[in-house]
Amino acid sequence: MSAETDQEKKIILGAAMKYKVLAALAVSASFLGMSACSDVEAGSSNAETVKAWLSAGQVGQEATINAVKEHMADDGLFYRPRYVGFGFTYDNTDESGRMVVETIVPGGPASAVLQVGDEFMSVRGVEVNIDNRDSGKLSFRGAPGEEVSAVIKRGDELMDIAVTRGKVESTISKADMIDWMSSGDGDDWGDDSFTLHEVVASGDVAYAWTTIANTDDVTGNSIETHVVTLFEFNEEGKVVAIGNLREGRFILEQQGFSITR
Repeated sequence: MSAETDQEKKIILGAAMKYKVLAALAVSASFLGMSACSDVEAGSSNAETVKAWLSAGQVGQEATINAVKEHMADDGLFYRPRYVGFGFTYDNTDESGRMVVETIVPGGPASAVLQVGDEFMSVRGVEVNIDNRDSGKLSFRGAPGEEVSAVIKRGDELMDIAVTRGKVESTISKADMIDWMSSGDGDDWGDDSFTLHEVVASGDVAYAWTTIANTDDVTGNSIETHVVTLFEFNEEGKVVAIGNLREGRFILEQQGFSITR
């Protein structure tokens, strides 16, 4: 779990796109019919891979992991959503409310300050506990360029630190994603509701438009979002890059949050 909201074990993918992926969004089904034969054949095959990939994600944990193993190139990358923050992850399922650093985004705002294993004790004077952690009272979010003070515990030593918020971009390798998904809760896999509206593919690029809904653990509300997932394939038909775009503001509004300055 990042210091920001994160449902990636269910959605599986991050958010980023290469410039040529933008072209895929403008490709209609009729245009595909006029493409060169090789592009149509490749696109059709890639579209079937996308459908199989997304369907496996709704079947269960094992099916999802097997789909990644089968359809993703060994050097493939998952592009995670960009956000403004520190650039670290922690286990948000820790019922004690502790916030122990598990991973740090290379080159991110916190990479020169934090170490794996550091435990946040307070952020801007607000104690780290389960209530403050889960209610969003800790100041990890906010405008980029703003310095945030915190107290961490490293070993037996308490340390005062300061991190300047910044834009965080990161990717996850195939191997790391498989490890991450393997540590997830197999009994709570897939979305509460899933609709695949369309898959469009041309050449080495494909995109899928889906709608998903899941129950918010805090409010109990059903949280819905459209998702556009983009896939890039190599010549062997293996996925080399994948990411998605979601309705971030709409998701937060359904959870009861508002955007203020």
